[in-house]
Amino acid sequence: MSALPDLTGLAAPRYRLAGARVPACLLPADLTADAALAVDAEGLARVDIEVEHGRLGRIAPAGHLPGEDGGRKDVAGGSASGDTPAGDEALPRIALDGRLVLPGLVDAHTHLDKAFIWSRAPNPDGSFQAAIAAASADAAANWSAADLRRRMDFALRCAHAHGTVALRSHLDSFGAQTDISWGVFAELRAEWAGRVAIQGVSLCTIDMAADPEALAPVVAAVRRHGGVLGAFLYPSPNLAAGLEALFDAAERHGLDLDFHADETDDPAAQGLLAIARLANRRRFGGRLLVGHCCSLAAQDAAQVDRTLDEAARAGLAVVSLPLCNLYLQDRTPGRTPRWRGVTLVHEMKARGIEVMVASDNVRDPFYPHGDFDMIEIWREASRILHLDHPVADWPRIVGAAPAKVLGLDAGRLRSGGPADLVITGARSIHGLFARPGTPRLVVRGGRPSEARAPNLAELEKEIARP
Repeated sequence: MSALPDLTGLAAPRYRLAGARVPACLLPADLTADAALAVDAEGLARVDIEVEHGRLGRIAPAGHLPGEDGGRKDVAGGSASGDTPAGDEALPRIALDGRLVLPGLVDAHTHLDKAFIWSRAPNPDGSFQAAIAAASADAAANWSAADLRRRMDFALRCAHAHGTVALRSHLDSFGAQTDISWGVFAELRAEWAGRVAIQGVSLCTIDMAADPEALAPVVAAVRRHGGVLGAFLYPSPNLAAGLEALFDAAERHGLDLDFHADETDDPAAQGLLAIARLANRRRFGGRLLVGHCCSLAAQDAAQVDRTLDEAARAGLAVVSLPLCNLYLQDRTPGRTPRWRGVTLVHEMKARGIEVMVASDNVRDPFYPHGDFDMIEIWREASRILHLDHPVADWPRIVGAAPAKVLGLDAGRLRSGGPADLVITGARSIHGLFARPGTPRLVVRGGRPSEARAPNLAELEKEIARP
């Protein structure tokens, strides 16, 4: 396992990261067009990055920044000699020697309100229906404002420690729980501002969406808290009416949309197609994200083509949740699963549909594992979805792609952008994936983060007492 270099220079207000390897797909187009930029077989470019007072400064091919060979302090290995350009005097130079550096990570689909309830609400058989039943029972018994705050804050501490800079959470929006959950969300969003940017999405059923009386308080909560409107789709006589009502509300109030769709192996589940067709018919102008879309992998080629044609024309984006879907889908006691439960990301990407991956559920009845660690999600998604030959453009799925859909300045490396980075001990993507314990240092606003993932025992002891 490769150790991190001497990073004491990160304490300075200005410094240079020399010889970093970064995904070329996350760099500006003018830099990737530079003939001096060396890009390896994994799509990693060797660059020097300057950090200035919490923002990224100049970025250039390694060794090509002005003054690179001149009279500066080399924190990780001596100093060079020669003339130093004006303004660059004593700029600390931190030699990374080809270590992999990523921009801050973005998690576009989570469930903070359900997180970490596994110890008191386990899934008895790993099935989807048992997960719904266990989560619903726990919500009815335990989801007070204090309980939600404790678990949601714990989840954010995990994400922050692992390098996530932005996160979107779906919030169960049913009856009285709506105001409780959105109230806690709003408080935490304010408290975590500057550390993790948090967005909220309503999660109700498509049948609720078709009922004006049931939908009205959900829309009111989303508007009041500056959230995103969403619902869970499944085959239902109310599917068309529910979608129309959600699009109506989104257009009337200027809201974006984010759906759960087709989280099943039933080829008759065609929520993605219904969403795309309606978005095209209405010429919907907001941002539109659709999660899961598992049933697409169980449909015939003609149906897949129809759906992807509509989705590409609608300009929607799709988030795959590979770990949770791998856990839940095609599960039958005593039988080995036959499929992976994931959607067709390669085919979507080939058609220009923006795709990404995210954490989804963490340590709850829908998925008993996880830690809000987007590098883990990227690593396992690469294995499950075969995002490795080639690997070059896939780093977008945990950075630039979700940041674009969430409307954030994150997930890329550009001059003037935030100096939010993850410096790893690996020198390649495959090296990072091969050893999950590879050291990493999270840098926020140009400074090393002191955040550490909290001990699970801390939370489990607390939530064991309702």
